Amino acid sequence: MEWGMANRMHRMFQPGSGNAVMVAVDHGYFMGPTRRLENVRATIAPLIPYADVLGVTRGVLRHAIDPAATTPILLRVSGGVTVLKEDLSHEEIITSMEDAARLGVCAVALSVFVGAPHEHESLHHLSQLIDAGEACGIPVMSITAVGKELEKRDARYLALACRVSAELGARMVKTYYCDNFEKVVEGCPVPIVCAGGPKLDSDRAALELAYGAIQAGAHGLDMGRNIWQSDHPVAMLKGLRAIVHEKATVKEALDVLEAEKKAGSAAPKRAAAP
Repeated sequence: MEWGMANRMHRMFQPGSGNAVMVAVDHGYFMGPTRRLENVRATIAPLIPYADVLGVTRGVLRHAIDPAATTPILLRVSGGVTVLKEDLSHEEIITSMEDAARLGVCAVALSVFVGAPHEHESLHHLSQLIDAGEACGIPVMSITAVGKELEKRDARYLALACRVSAELGARMVKTYYCDNFEKVVEGCPVPIVCAGGPKLDSDRAALELAYGAIQAGAHGLDMGRNIWQSDHPVAMLKGLRAIVHEKATVKEALDVLEAEKKAGSAAPKRAAAP
């Protein structure tokens, strides 16, 4: 692996565990100001010290993150459709690799929609993005999106989407947790990072998902709503870190979370955007 590519991958995946805790804060690109992401700067600020990687768009990176921050950036570069449309698969590459390089990001991310109406276009875009990334040493993460068809989250479908992404050259793949998740991991020759998905009904449920994914061989998590929509986002993030980096059980992670709650790591109050 070329030095620049290897360096960026090592900056994201911690040397002790080989894993990463990524915090996704890119939802606004198709969902707008979703709950607790209305003031994105206020939401992100307390999480930055505890995130291995921060997933954002270029607009948020430029306007809501201090340039002095050292947390590696995973830049969302696909989009072009919103939740107002029934078909979310009609995405394009909306940020060039040249702009990603100017911003100094560690990696870029693009959604692929296997089995959706625009499957061909999304896989072609992934291949184009990988060509551009390999040329300048920036790794590409393929996100196995399913649009609004949540019933596609089964091992057979996700294993197909992950393997195709890896075959096309993605350096890592983000996908959903499912029954028999180990089969998804086994069939993918590049690191798999598990998505958090929609907000679960409890912090315990999110920690259980994380534990199951790591036990099945995932190389980390990329969670958004299950962190920053929690009433105690920093505590939640620290609990997840215990599972991902310290091989903690769900009970041990809950103990970390509860201790942090008592220390007062509550969600930031809404404030006027700067």
